[in-house]
Amino acid sequence: MASPTSPLGGSTPSGRVLGPALDRVIKNAAWRKHSALVAAAKSALDLLSSSSYPPPDPTSPHPSALLGLPPAAAAASLHALILALDSASPKVVDPALDCVAKLLYHRLLLGDIAASSDDSPASRLLAAVLSCGALNDDAMELATLRVLVAAARCPSIAIRGDGLAQMLKTCYNVYLSSGSSANQLCAKLALAQVLVIVFARVEADSMDVRVQTVLISDMMDMSDRSLNDSSIVLVAQGFINEAMEGSDVPEPGTPVVAADEADETEEGGMSKIREDGLALFKNLCKLSMKLSTPDNPEDQVLLRGKVLSLELLKMVVDNAGPFWRTNDKYLGAIKQYLCLSLLKNSALSAMSIFQLLCAIFVGLLSRFRSGLKEELGIFFPMLVLRVLENVHQPSFLQKMTVLNLLEKICKESQVLIDIFVNYDCDVDAPNIFERTVNGLLKTALGVPPGATTTLTPAQDQTFRIESVKCLATILRSMGSWMDQQLRIGDFSPKVSEVSLNSIDSPNILIGEDGNGIDYELQSDSYSPDTSDASSLEQRRAYKIELQKGISLFNRKPSKGIDFLTKSKKIGQSPEDVASFLRNTGGLNATMIGDYLGERDEFPLKVMHAYVDALNFEGMDFGEAIRYYLRGFRLPGEAQKIDRVMEKFAERYCKCNPNSFTSADTAYVLAYSVIMLNTDAHNMMVKDKMSKSDFIRNNRGIDDGKDLPESYLSTLYDQIVKNEIKMSADSSVPQNKQPSSVMKLLGLDNIINLVNWKQAEDKALGANDLLIKNIHEKFKAKSGKSESIFYVITETTILRFMMEVCWAPMMAAFSMTLDQCDDKAATSQCLQGFRSAVHVTSVMCMQTQRDAFVTSVAKFTYLHCVADMKQKNVDAVKAIISIAIEDGDYLQEAWEHVLTCLSRFEHLHLLGEGSPTDASFLTVPLVESEEKTQKSSTTTASKRTNALQNPAVMAAVRGGSYDSITAKNNASPLVTPDQINNFISNINLLDQIGIFELNHIFAHSQRLNSNAIVAFVEALCKVSITELQSPTDPRIFCLTKIVEIAHYNMNRIRLVWSRIWKVLSDFFVSVGLSENLSVAIFVMDSLRQLAMKFLEREELANYNFQNEFLQPFAVVMQKSNASEVRELVVRCVSQMVLSRVNNIKSGWKSVFTVFTAAAADDRKSIVLLAFETMEKIVRDYFPYITETETTTFTDCVKCLITFTSSKFSSDASLNAIAFLRFCAVKLAEEGFVCHDKDTDQQSNNLDSSDGNAVAHKDDHVYFWVPLLAGLARLTADTRPTIRKGAVEVLFDILKDHGQLFSQSFWTNIFESVVYPLFNGEISTPNSQSDSTEDDSWNFETKTVAVKCLVDLYVTFFDVMRPELIRVTSVVTSFIKSPSRQSASIGMSVFQRLTEGLASKLSKDEWKEILLCFKESAAQTFVVFEKIVKMMKDIEIPEKNESYSEAEQYSEHDIYNEDEEEDNMETSSYAIVKMKNHMSLQLLIVQGIVKLYETHRRSFCAEHMGIMLEMLSAITSHASEVSSESALLTKFHKSCSLLEVPEPAVIHFENESYQSYLKILQALLHDNPSLSRDMNIESQIMLVSEKILRTYLNCAGHEPSKDASGRDLVVHWALPLGAAKKEELSARTSVVLHVMRLLGGLERECFRRNLPLLFPLLANLIRCEHSSGEVQVALYGIFQSSIGPIISV
Repeated sequence: MASPTSPLGGSTPSGRVLGPALDRVIKNAAWRKHSALVAAAKSALDLLSSSSYPPPDPTSPHPSALLGLPPAAAAASLHALILALDSASPKVVDPALDCVAKLLYHRLLLGDIAASSDDSPASRLLAAVLSCGALNDDAMELATLRVLVAAARCPSIAIRGDGLAQMLKTCYNVYLSSGSSANQLCAKLALAQVLVIVFARVEADSMDVRVQTVLISDMMDMSDRSLNDSSIVLVAQGFINEAMEGSDVPEPGTPVVAADEADETEEGGMSKIREDGLALFKNLCKLSMKLSTPDNPEDQVLLRGKVLSLELLKMVVDNAGPFWRTNDKYLGAIKQYLCLSLLKNSALSAMSIFQLLCAIFVGLLSRFRSGLKEELGIFFPMLVLRVLENVHQPSFLQKMTVLNLLEKICKESQVLIDIFVNYDCDVDAPNIFERTVNGLLKTALGVPPGATTTLTPAQDQTFRIESVKCLATILRSMGSWMDQQLRIGDFSPKVSEVSLNSIDSPNILIGEDGNGIDYELQSDSYSPDTSDASSLEQRRAYKIELQKGISLFNRKPSKGIDFLTKSKKIGQSPEDVASFLRNTGGLNATMIGDYLGERDEFPLKVMHAYVDALNFEGMDFGEAIRYYLRGFRLPGEAQKIDRVMEKFAERYCKCNPNSFTSADTAYVLAYSVIMLNTDAHNMMVKDKMSKSDFIRNNRGIDDGKDLPESYLSTLYDQIVKNEIKMSADSSVPQNKQPSSVMKLLGLDNIINLVNWKQAEDKALGANDLLIKNIHEKFKAKSGKSESIFYVITETTILRFMMEVCWAPMMAAFSMTLDQCDDKAATSQCLQGFRSAVHVTSVMCMQTQRDAFVTSVAKFTYLHCVADMKQKNVDAVKAIISIAIEDGDYLQEAWEHVLTCLSRFEHLHLLGEGSPTDASFLTVPLVESEEKTQKSSTTTASKRTNALQNPAVMAAVRGGSYDSITAKNNASPLVTPDQINNFISNINLLDQIGIFELNHIFAHSQRLNSNAIVAFVEALCKVSITELQSPTDPRIFCLTKIVEIAHYNMNRIRLVWSRIWKVLSDFFVSVGLSENLSVAIFVMDSLRQLAMKFLEREELANYNFQNEFLQPFAVVMQKSNASEVRELVVRCVSQMVLSRVNNIKSGWKSVFTVFTAAAADDRKSIVLLAFETMEKIVRDYFPYITETETTTFTDCVKCLITFTSSKFSSDASLNAIAFLRFCAVKLAEEGFVCHDKDTDQQSNNLDSSDGNAVAHKDDHVYFWVPLLAGLARLTADTRPTIRKGAVEVLFDILKDHGQLFSQSFWTNIFESVVYPLFNGEISTPNSQSDSTEDDSWNFETKTVAVKCLVDLYVTFFDVMRPELIRVTSVVTSFIKSPSRQSASIGMSVFQRLTEGLASKLSKDEWKEILLCFKESAAQTFVVFEKIVKMMKDIEIPEKNESYSEAEQYSEHDIYNEDEEEDNMETSSYAIVKMKNHMSLQLLIVQGIVKLYETHRRSFCAEHMGIMLEMLSAITSHASEVSSESALLTKFHKSCSLLEVPEPAVIHFENESYQSYLKILQALLHDNPSLSRDMNIESQIMLVSEKILRTYLNCAGHEPSKDASGRDLVVHWALPLGAAKKEELSARTSVVLHVMRLLGGLERECFRRNLPLLFPLLANLIRCEHSSGEVQVALYGIFQSSIGPIISV
């Protein structure tokens, strides 16, 4: 017995717990009934109270079961407790259970409870506790549950195997059989808590874990009525809280069952803790699969147990950790047990079970999708899509459950992505994502009109709202995932959206084997290309194309096969096609049969390959036929059936060679079996075939013998009892089979966007056939390797997802917004639109983005305010949000956004009563500028008055979204009700302040480079639309354009350049507007921008200022409005004068404007522009030349244009004067520029060694446009301008030529000077049809050539290489057929030679003379033309010319017209002839003068050239005089015309005389040169020729007979008048020859006397017209011949 001072039970912790408990047991026990219990309790107390027991020995083979007690005391105590628990007396059992609970709570009970058969104290104690749960006492049940929770929680005792199962069973029994609802709920919580503890240990692989208390809210069986009683709920929650109170941390020294050592692990390598957890999980799955008996199919107890099991399984799945998701055994258990449980329970119609199945499915999808790819791909269609796609007659609660489930799934962005990647992009998987979206679309659209449905309107509306919510959630999740991947912050998911798969992140990139993701597509595919499709895009494209081929096959098999082979989805061999037909899902079985029965060569080979691939070995005949027809449906055509069955018979006999004698037997029997099957199972056949009939029909088919009757009988029974069901065979049409496995899994026709044919499925649960088929699929997949689960992080996937879902979502959102006014629904739709715009914008899906934005814009109803509602105002808010949040990606969609903003602003102004822009644009500009902005607050009366204007009326009537203005054909009258409605709707828009509107434009500074350009483009388009309105033009966007340009002017130049390119085109377009006020307004706006922009300095060689100011130039050139043009000139003038320091490349546009102004047809514009140009040239000339040379070129062009002004000759002349001024400035600026450019050479600028000039070559090209411009002015029509231009041009060259280098001089001559002389030189009187232009041209060239010679002489040292070209220009005048031109040419040529005489070298003289000679020679051609011209001309005699009567009556040769033409030609020829001879004489005179002036500079070669020229001219003169026929015609013509004849003889005489003068002078002045050149002989030859010509004319030319003797003339006929006249004309030249001969030296005369004497002798006897010839002849004989004879 215990001492009085010691506590009851001893001082040990165990004793302190046991003592009071045993004492209460003793007190409450009935001594007689429980005598053994009382004795055992007292004995145990005695042992506990004794203090003489030794300390416990841990190494003892029988350790103590209670902490701190020896084994004996522990055994006695536990024995007493067991007896108390077995007593079945509540008074006794209660303290015993309380004691056990405390022992477990304080971790005093030790042991390992493995099985119920275990005889250990701890095991017996647990068994006793479990038995207390069946006492049907409420208190005992609670106490038992408390002990079980404590036992599961206690880490010092390990309950394993059957012990754990018994605990589970006890809790189940309490839940199912207890009479107390509170106890049932407590049992459920206890079970849940036990499972939490067990699986927490599994995860940690340790007994000591920290767990949370289960909350009753975690249990989801809404059908449990206990949950409706708050008091019961509080009791149950208090119970579990009490059972779990206290710390789970063990006290110091408290033993804990250690984790299983390696030698305690099972073969699979898992510890016992994990093995126990696995066994418990399997038991739960088995409990959930219990089926009701046929006697009691509605067993509610069984149903409650099933529900409880599923609840617990849900909790286990929801709390599964990483170990669950990676361990093969646990994953295997899920596949083998949990999936089977889901499959079997899916047939039940209980809503609570379906809800639990959905919850478990969500947990599996969230946490185990990487390991359950195949299973989830089957369950998703079965649980979710089957219900979702049932639109007509669904169960309301069931479909709401599915919609809530989908909402949870849709919130998980990664889950959505994984579903699409692993199913919609997998060839062998259903298109889950696509079908989900389409199912939600069908639900959102509601029941089609006219369809039969079980839904109430309220239920249908609820479905529609929930489905839209799911679709919006999908898009929101896609946007969040995209933002996470791309690090976009604006659309990051909210913190409140807790991710269901957040704990799944450690395994997010782990494939099935745990070694990482393998993106290579691996499946049982038949195509070799599939394995190469390593990218997602390829896999998706592959699947879409494959499904296209399958769809085509199901319509036209041959075309489908051709398509698939050509696209390389299947091989081209028959074996590949046969494999495709055999293994591919979604193929129509009937079409397969039709294709296999074709008689064409390739389908026949395919059929043979198909059958040869089947193995019938060991099958009986009936089984073989069933197996054969499982893959296709027999075709209806007999010949096709024949071919198919014939091949079957051949293959069957080959696989079973001993079955029949021949294949014919099998063939006939196969036909017979097919007939029997049809006969037995077709409802239309009334007279069924009997067995005897079947046997009789098949007699003698085995090569004449009968098959065994027993064989046929057995075959008959098989067919009759079990129908051979071909693939897709059913009593209903194929398209009405919602239970088809392939249809459910989405493998029949996935590519259709929306399938409007609804399946008539009224059942809530899946039917038995479906479950059976899916179970078979599970079994078939169990032996195969798992397909790889892909996880992708590339945002490209969103493009494919959006391509699938954008159209359904567009339809759903649009229809809902249009038909529904529910705030929640419309809010979800607009949120969906926003998310869709976000995703499509960022992913650059232009078409889809524009479609979504357009839809939202249309739903704003800003174009039809009369119909506006709150949802439309929300749409406006959505548009503003899109603009702010997605502005960087909107691109072309900005146009729709800005259109809405424009319309909103228009309505806002109308609502305030402000005047419209149209009224502003119709008043004069000055008045509009003086108006001040009206106050934004107006009175109600003011607003009412404003509502009477036409703009408001048009807004009230409204229009279409795409219309620019309101309906014009609508009635102009608006009712008061419409006005009131309009006012109320305008008030709705007050929810949106103008601040939000302006924020979008101010926010444009934050847009990226591409976005701001797109924004500006759209703004310009909308602005043009506003301004083009014929009735109500507006400037809202125009003003915003100015603001935007101002806001973004500080962007980098590359971006600003792109922006301005858009704005430039806009300003030009609007500046040319027909609305004058608009054009003026936009030009003034452009001026403001330009002034702002020109504040920024531009670096050299940039062109952006020019681009910026280009709109001014274009408008100036193209505008038809003089007011606009004048404004442009004023604007540009203001900019130049105020920002001249900063203008660089902008000068080009400035001068372009002024150039256009110079050619304007308004005098005020011309003078205004010239005034500014004058100031620019005078005051700001250095700013022009400091930029590129083209600037100065433009300046010159501008000044030249001013010279063409028709309004003021003063301005024209001043412009030319400014050109001269520019030259002076250039000359001055050149040195200044070089001082700036090169400091190191500044000292050499004044030197004369050419360094400075050479150094100026960099800047000298400023002179080219100036000089070229002046050269172009030389062709002006006004004489003063022409003359001034030529003079200024050459004055500039002469005055500033010292600045030019030789290369630049060459350039100037080539580009400026020589072009002045291009073309032939003509004179105004050179021919009768000379034009006025020819006159101007001649006068200009005359002045120019004189200036050219003076210029060239001045700068000859620099321009020496241009001598030939200059000489050619001068001599080109000599080639002119006119005397005036030739005279000028000769004069200038003389001037040139005189100026250069002392500077020319011999070679240069030679070049000049050769050029002169060549020009002179080219003049001879004129005579040839004259001869040719007169060749066919007949000139009548004078006495015949005017006798018309005789002419017509006697001769009839000429008519009057011909005679006049001939006379005109003759007259022209006579003039040409006279001019030609004059020209030749001018040349001769020029040669003579050239000799006289420069004879000392000429050498023999030079003289030879000149003599050749004279010789050629004299010969030509002789040729002319010898053309007697021509001269005769000229004589007749001159007689008729009464004009003097051409002086041909005079021309010849003058030529010869000049020639002789030169020869004589040369002979006299330079005897040595004469000897070298043999001048003497030349003189004799010329003299001889002259004398012979004279004698010939006199008729006494010397003649000889045949023997060479002179003939004696006995008589000479007298000369005629014509000959006498000619002889008289030639006398002077003969006399000149006589004097020349008489002056020869004696020796010279002697040498030439033999040549001259015969001629002189003939002169004696011929007739002379003058006695001077005889006198001269006498003198020769006397003075020259006489002395010679006398000697």
